[in-house]
Amino acid sequence: MDTQRIETVVIGGGQAGLATGYHLARTGRPFVILDAGERIGDAWRGRWDSLRLFSPARFDGLPGLPYPGPAWSFPTRDEFADYLQAYAAWGELPVRTGAAVRRLSYEDGRYVVETKGDLRYEADNVVVAAGYDRLPKIPAYADELAPGITQLHAVDYRNPDQLRDGPVLIVGAGNSGADIALELARTHRVLLSGPHPGQIPWRIESRKARFLTPVLFFLFRHLLTVRTPMGRKVRPKVLAHSAPLIRVKSSDLKAAGVRRVARTTGVRDGRPVLADGSAPEVANVLWCTGFRPDISWIDLPVFDADGEPAQRRGVVQAQPGLYFVGRLFQYAMASSMIQGVGRDAEFVVRHLAARSVPAHVDVDAAVLGGGRGEA
Repeated sequence: MDTQRIETVVIGGGQAGLATGYHLARTGRPFVILDAGERIGDAWRGRWDSLRLFSPARFDGLPGLPYPGPAWSFPTRDEFADYLQAYAAWGELPVRTGAAVRRLSYEDGRYVVETKGDLRYEADNVVVAAGYDRLPKIPAYADELAPGITQLHAVDYRNPDQLRDGPVLIVGAGNSGADIALELARTHRVLLSGPHPGQIPWRIESRKARFLTPVLFFLFRHLLTVRTPMGRKVRPKVLAHSAPLIRVKSSDLKAAGVRRVARTTGVRDGRPVLADGSAPEVANVLWCTGFRPDISWIDLPVFDADGEPAQRRGVVQAQPGLYFVGRLFQYAMASSMIQGVGRDAEFVVRHLAARSVPAHVDVDAAVLGGGRGEA
């Protein structure tokens, strides 16, 4: 196995990894960004064809380079993927694509990052900026569905052509389920299964949103944080539940003919069974049931019982030199959002750079306690 020695390895070349790279480049410190995709932005290109961002373009830029285009437009998945690719080129960031990481460990005082291409990196610091909630969450009873029913998880859904003629049961009524239900309603009879997660009370494309959206993002960045009582109260609920519907409204689904049904609880005689005891006859089942953590590749004792890293603002104090960026509510509600990763990345890089200060200086006290943290 070919081994390379470098000070810092950033795992993940999406918005969180690229924002981290921007701040590392400004310090002049040597680093490399490893991305599993063949092209920067492929994680976005692999999502369903009609996907558009929920945030307007004015909030979709990464540090140093605003997103181009009309401020109140909503980029498509491909447009944002192309922006990420252009951002890496603009920042001259050292991204190595096709470098899927299969193991992260710690040996002889250094981090060891092993890729599927049999390349090994030894580093003083590692920033995990890759979402590891990447394993599709599918109920065990899915295997009991009749062979004639087409099954897809949302991660594999691209467009209606993948489904056969006949009714579709979408399991999971969050944003992905609602967005896909509205699209499929043009060509299929759609049943949307699961509890209603609520919805924001305005249209994100409306003129009203041009006032309300900045207020909402200010709330996400500055008020809903781990440093405020309000943020600490909201955080467990955010981690445990899906977000309210953002673009699609209940009235849109009703107008399109989407029928809301009870939660899916199992399978009977090859057909899905709902909580009310009914077993609708469907030709397709689309699982919009989210993801579960894949932490098997991180061979370090840094996770709690829920599979979450024990970190403070992205800093793993029990494992010096290990950091996370882009986690859901890592510091604030905005931490996993495009407009929030830059601030968290900057904080993490400040802490990383401070590790080289004289030994008598308490790095955690200097950066975690006395840094330029925002409330």
